[in-house]
Amino acid sequence: MLDSDVRFKRCKLHAFVVMPNQVHLLATQFVPLAKWPGALKGFTANQAKKALGFRAGAFWQNESYDHVVRSDEEFRRIQRYIELNPVKAGCVQEPEQFRWSSAGAAWKGG
Repeated sequence: MLDSDVRFKRCKLHAFVVMPNQVHLLATQFVPLAKWPGALKGFTANQAKKALGFRAGAFWQNESYDHVVRSDEEFRRIQRYIELNPVKAGCVQEPEQFRWSSAGAAWKGG
């Protein structure tokens, strides 16, 4: 996702979490939405398959949910929802403990 954020200038990433069964992103897009989720899903699927030792087959389901954030309050609510997701799922006690999220210490450089 950082490549999309920094190098390709497709979006600005604000919050994310990668859970075993889902991924949540909060991003500001710089290109039309139709131009970046497919590339993002393709890149991340290839990286995940390599990491997991998968050879072929689909990685992502053919579904996604996107939503226009209309206020600062809604933005903060969505960001908090994303970063609390591992806590609610019982993976960690505090959001900062979950490595695969924007709240995690590894993401923040800790």
